[in-house]
Amino acid sequence: MKRKSIIAMIALTASMAASAQSIGIKMENMDKSVAPGTDFYQYACGGWMKNNPLAPEYARFGSFNTVSEENNKRIREIIEGVSATNPAKGSEGQKIGDLYALYMDSVRMNKDGVKPVLADLKRVQKVKNTKELMSLVNTMNSEGIGFGEFWGSYVGADMMSSKDNILEVSQGGYSIQRDYYVKDDEANKKILDAYKQHIVKMFMLIGENEKTAQKRMENILKIEMRMAKAGKSNVELRDPASNYHKMSFAEFLNDYKGYDWKTYFDNMGLTDIDYLSVGQPEAVKEGLKVWADTPIDVLKDYFAWQILESAAGTLGDKMFEEEFDFHSRIMTGAQQPQPRWKRSVSTVNGVLGEAVGKLYCEKYFPAANKARMQQLVKNLQIALGERIDAQEWMSEETKKAAHEKLDAFYVKVGYPDKWRDYSSLTIDLSKTLYENRKEISKWAHADMIARKWKKPVDRDEWHMTPQTVNAYYNPTTNEICFPAGILQYPFFDMDADDAFNYGAIGVVIGHEMSHGFDDQGRQFDKDGNFRDWWAAGDGEKYNERAQVIKDFFSAIKVLPDLNGNGDLCCGENLGDHGGLKFAYAAFKNAMKQNPLKDEAGFTPEQRFFLAYAGVWAQNITEAEIRRLTTMDPHSLGEWRVNGALPLIDMWYEAFGITENDPMYVAPEKRVKIW
Repeated sequence: MKRKSIIAMIALTASMAASAQSIGIKMENMDKSVAPGTDFYQYACGGWMKNNPLAPEYARFGSFNTVSEENNKRIREIIEGVSATNPAKGSEGQKIGDLYALYMDSVRMNKDGVKPVLADLKRVQKVKNTKELMSLVNTMNSEGIGFGEFWGSYVGADMMSSKDNILEVSQGGYSIQRDYYVKDDEANKKILDAYKQHIVKMFMLIGENEKTAQKRMENILKIEMRMAKAGKSNVELRDPASNYHKMSFAEFLNDYKGYDWKTYFDNMGLTDIDYLSVGQPEAVKEGLKVWADTPIDVLKDYFAWQILESAAGTLGDKMFEEEFDFHSRIMTGAQQPQPRWKRSVSTVNGVLGEAVGKLYCEKYFPAANKARMQQLVKNLQIALGERIDAQEWMSEETKKAAHEKLDAFYVKVGYPDKWRDYSSLTIDLSKTLYENRKEISKWAHADMIARKWKKPVDRDEWHMTPQTVNAYYNPTTNEICFPAGILQYPFFDMDADDAFNYGAIGVVIGHEMSHGFDDQGRQFDKDGNFRDWWAAGDGEKYNERAQVIKDFFSAIKVLPDLNGNGDLCCGENLGDHGGLKFAYAAFKNAMKQNPLKDEAGFTPEQRFFLAYAGVWAQNITEAEIRRLTTMDPHSLGEWRVNGALPLIDMWYEAFGITENDPMYVAPEKRVKIW
């Protein structure tokens, strides 16, 4: 359909609007006063943005949030329904209900205030030297306090031997995004100054005078600034090869001296270590230097801050309000906290996610939804295979290996085949929320050790709960996962036609599949091992094509004084690009069997792209635009539409976009991967 005929259809009849509902596209979500080639995001989503202004509790609100809002209501009903049955002590129902009750009891929490954390803070202040502090930190880690410390450690798949788990040690030591410490522009300086004030206010809330609190803040910043400068940027962390350094434990102890590593790991249940990987050696070594050359009073202030900041959400409304003021109002632009019940639901989801998810799926995820989704995935796999075969720049050897990887995708839909065991977790109403939080942290770590340490990777483990409104690809297991939570409108509609579902959830499926072949995922083979399976020269050809998308998104002005970060967002932008290509090809295949007619004045192809754009409808504050551009590997919603669509030919064909349209990109400048 040509541009002028689209614009002429502003005056839709009631019957046309009604028929549009059956195809999933809601006319009221559009703004047809804008031509699609001028600003497709506004054209497709302008009505939605006008009708869904930001509520004070949100810094960003979009289609994902509309689904999450409905899920929150459902989960609240589930939790309160379980609580009303007076479940047996030790049952999952009792733990769900009591944890929710603990967070909902504002009277008790405010009465306790900061008192629950004071004893742990005093333990830190009592130590007399660095050796005592090291010992205390190790002890407190085993008690579930979980210091951020100067590094992190966890157990996960070994990227060079993907069926095996490995201990990994990674950079740490600072509390907010690294850019705020190391980039000296005005916007970052403003956030860092606010963070300093936040630290002072937090210490004053536990009874410190302003002078003492100010001194503590200065000590904390000495360490955090140092660790941030030693750490790698978010872009550098995207390179798997440079963030993997496997060595024997004996080599590690020799190369990273100055810390009682054996006690540190023993206290976490990590015994009999044969080998491990250090992700960022320079940062970990800087942490050792901090231990070695920092005065004890400075170290004590740092670890006191670690305790206080992590506990803030359990210490009453005054502490929570200060946390919200900095982390949300200043950093994101949100104006007021979410209601307590939403925060409580989020906490229960975070701790007992699969227990809640089991109940959620029983009630809200019918078998028919799962079956249709599984068929869509199969259709996308066929389309991706066809796109692989069509690439002239890819050698036959690489195509063969790519097909093997595609055929090996492990597909997860809806919910896990086996559920997490929460039997060893205790939630005790007689204890404070802070005490329960420590027990939860202690349990979560012990559970991770029991499931992973000295054991092979469990491919059946889910890394999202079933009620999550999202999806993921995991390179070391070569799996794609689509939780039940995302399989609802505007992503998936059992009553809508193929144009809508392939444009919405179809692109989501294709996006996750594409991650298996993006700039990171393409470095892992069909078994999830980090290995160059590309024929000589093909990798370089791929990188040349990927550079086009990096440069394009880096040139986008997300704000007048701020560009997008094409390097940071490369993988996700490649995911969108591939997802659109694969889903569109699958959609065209489906139309051969089930042709669709024009509806509501739109061709099936146009409805595909309108459905895709609708997924990314959102409103967002300027502060959140800045924050996300600094740290999020996903482009902003607007640019997942206005940045992605001009780089693919099918969109031009569907809407008759020409060189006279502002969004036009010359064919030779578009991405040529799939």
